[in-house]
Amino acid sequence: QVQLVESGGGLVQPGGSLRLSCTASGIGTLFTIPDMGWYRQAPGKQRELVAHIISGGITYAESVKGRFTISRDKAKKRTVYLEMGSLKPEDTAVYSCNAQFMSGSYWGKGTLVTVSS
Repeated sequence: QVQLVESGGGLVQPGGSLRLSCTASGIGTLFTIPDMGWYRQAPGKQRELVAHIISGGITYAESVKGRFTISRDKAKKRTVYLEMGSLKPEDTAVYSCNAQFMSGSYWGKGTLVTVSS
């Protein structure tokens, strides 16, 4: 099985920064470096892709390009980070991590990011 655990959410003022992390663990992760990504869902809106990192490269949503950076831990290949800068109130959402393994697609429970003064 695979478990994803996110951390790093919280309350931040507009213009501020936060760093989210997500770690995949469990017997289902052995010998596999998964494609991983961050999604978010704001109140009343559909879930949207924020960024993902796959073997072929990295993709960002247009709304976060130049402000957010996704990266994979060099040692812990099953840990990814989302560095969020120049945060705006419209970035407020529950951010969830996703990992793609041969056994399926897995989601974390999500972490709330609130951007407000």
